[in-house]
Amino acid sequence: MMHLWWHIWTSIIALSTMSQAIQRMPTIFFGHGSPMNAIEENSATQGWRDIVSSFPKPTAILSISAHWYVNGVRVTAMKSPETIHDFGGFPKALFDAQYPAPGNPRLAERIKNLLQPLNVTLDNSWGLDHGTWSVLIKAYPNADIPVLQLSIDKRQPPNFHYELGRKLIQLRDEGVLIMGSGNIIHNFGMIDWAPGPPQEWAVRFTNRVKDALANSRFSELINYLDMEQGIDAAPTPDHWLPLLYIIGCKREDDTISTANDIIQLGSLSMLCVIVN
Repeated sequence: MMHLWWHIWTSIIALSTMSQAIQRMPTIFFGHGSPMNAIEENSATQGWRDIVSSFPKPTAILSISAHWYVNGVRVTAMKSPETIHDFGGFPKALFDAQYPAPGNPRLAERIKNLLQPLNVTLDNSWGLDHGTWSVLIKAYPNADIPVLQLSIDKRQPPNFHYELGRKLIQLRDEGVLIMGSGNIIHNFGMIDWAPGPPQEWAVRFTNRVKDALANSRFSELINYLDMEQGIDAAPTPDHWLPLLYIIGCKREDDTISTANDIIQLGSLSMLCVIVN
């Protein structure tokens, strides 16, 4: 009997220690901008490092990237995801860059179960696209944290993506950093390639987004096309929708802050959103 009670007691202590060791992780939307940020140093890439520097080390990272925009919901499930160079016309140094982070097939199964009854495919063909690794190569350069990607189902309306974020919340209590990667303003037709100040409309739109975030007016962000110049900021949904997953992961006692309030090339917003 004494042996049984000792076993129970030591198990309780072990579980308590484990729960104390794993802290609730924040969730972050990164404005990722150009793939060149992976090999360049600038205020935005330093900002990524600054954002994560005060957080506990994640047990894993789940990324929702603008660049895995497909039919259906998929989660990478391989042990060793490849570094995908999903772009063209850049220098060889960028194509040589690798981010050899491990995957986590068990966590992929966990995510699939969390999202039931949604049909989620365990994917072994994708990897880590530049929306993910170009940020992480600066934020977590050791590549020693398991990284998974969750695809964006392009057939679904914005509210679907917000609600999917709600279903992922409990991963934060398991030490998983949930990150979205896109840009709140991403319109190649509006880019100014000549050096110069940010365009006035881009500054105004960014301020509207920050105000909606600060006051938890998430319906405005979900219905972003109804915002003034929302169609100019996000003529296609791919770079906007990752933000909805991140605000979907907000708990009642969380606060929202922003960082990297930088506009490159006249209108490309690098704004990051931190829920913590």
